[in-house]
Amino acid sequence: MTRRVAITGMGLIHGLGSEPDSFWTAVLEGKSGIASLSDPQFARFPTRLASQIQEFPADRYLDSKETRTWDRYAQLGVYAALQAWEKAGLTGSPASERTGVWLGTGIGGTETLLTAHDSLSRNEGWRSSPYTIPMMIANIGAALVSMKIGAQGPCLAPVSACATGNNAIGEAFLAIRSGLVDCAVAGGAEAPLLPVSFSGFNSMRAMSTRNETPDAACTPFALGRDGFLMGEGAGVLVLEEWEHAYKRGAVILAELAGYGTTADAYHLTSPDPEGRGAARAMQLAVDFAGWSVDQIDYVNAHGTGTPVGDVAETKALHRFLGARAHQVPVSSTKAATGHGFGAAGGWEAVLCVQALRSGWLPPTLGLTQADPECDLDYVPLKARQTNPQRALSNGFGFGGHNAVLAFSKVL
Repeated sequence: MTRRVAITGMGLIHGLGSEPDSFWTAVLEGKSGIASLSDPQFARFPTRLASQIQEFPADRYLDSKETRTWDRYAQLGVYAALQAWEKAGLTGSPASERTGVWLGTGIGGTETLLTAHDSLSRNEGWRSSPYTIPMMIANIGAALVSMKIGAQGPCLAPVSACATGNNAIGEAFLAIRSGLVDCAVAGGAEAPLLPVSFSGFNSMRAMSTRNETPDAACTPFALGRDGFLMGEGAGVLVLEEWEHAYKRGAVILAELAGYGTTADAYHLTSPDPEGRGAARAMQLAVDFAGWSVDQIDYVNAHGTGTPVGDVAETKALHRFLGARAHQVPVSSTKAATGHGFGAAGGWEAVLCVQALRSGWLPPTLGLTQADPECDLDYVPLKARQTNPQRALSNGFGFGGHNAVLAFSKVL
C-alpha cells in the first residue's frame, strides 16, 4: 500500500513575518521585504538592497548561550524547525528513531568561518572560538534540530544551491514513502547577508542594482529586469506518514504528493537555455504524484529576476505544460521575499500550502511590463483567488540542480 505524506506543521522566519500566517498575509497583500541595508559595510557594493530580518525573536526557542555562539543560519533553521514542531502539536512529545531531519543550506556557517579568519588575519594569536568548526559546517543546523527534538532517525543536510530547500523536503518525502521513517522535519535555512556574498554575486552581475527603488528592484519575468536580491531566513515543514498523523489527531494542512529532481549537466551557473532538465523535474514530480499535466492549477516559479534564468524557466514551463502553458497561473514570490538560496524552497513550500488552504495565489510584484520572451500568466502585481487544488514549487540552483515539489489540497 502506498504511504501518503501529510504536512502537519510549518515553521518560518523572514523579514516579512516570524511565523507562516503573518508571512503569508504580507506576501498576499503585495508587501515587499526588500529594503536598503543600513550597515555601512555594504555601501561599497553596486547592490545595497536585501530582505533582512530586523527583529528576530530568537528567545522564543533559543537560550542566550545559543544565540551568542551559534551561527546565524543555524539559529534561523532551528527557530523555524521548532516552530513547525510546535505547530504540528508535537511539542512535549519526544521524537524517536522513526523521526528524521533534513535541514539544508546553500552556504552554511559562513559568518562563523569569516569571524575566525578575520581574527587570525589581525594576528590576534592562534586561537579561534571552539565553536568555529562545529558552527561552520553545513550539517550543524540539522544536527541541532535533531538534538532539540530527540530525532534519532536519518539526519542530513542537502546542499544543492538554490534547489536545496526543495531537495531537503523531497528527500524527506522519499524516506517516509519508502518506510524509512514515519515523521520528518524538513526545509532550509540561510543567512547570506555578508560582504563576501555581495562581492561575489555583484562580480557575477547577478544582482539588481536598482538601489533607489527597493520595491521595484527585483522584477521576475519583467522587461529590463537586472537580477535577484538576497534574503535571509528559514522555512521548515513537518511531514508525517498519513496514518501516523491521522491516528494522533493531527491537523493535516496539505499533502506532499510528488517530487522530481534532475541535473542540467550544462554549466556552472547558467541553466540549460531550453529548460530541458527543469521540465523533466516537473514531469517527474507530477508522475510521482500520479497526476496529469491537466490537473496542475498553480506553479510557484523559481523566478529569480535574472535575464537568463527567467527565460529558461519559461521555456521549461512551455515544454512541460504544452498546450496548457498559457492557462496555468505561474508566479514568483522572490520580488517580495528576496532569494533565500537554501531557505527559498522552505518558505516557498509554506506559500504553496497557504495558497491551497486559502484559495488565493500570491502575486509577482514589479511585473508592469513582461519580457516578450516571458509570455505566461505570471499573476502580475495583485493576488488572485482561484481555489487551486494542486500546485508545484520549482527550485533550480547553480550547478544545474533542479528540484520540484508537488502539493495537493486536502479534500
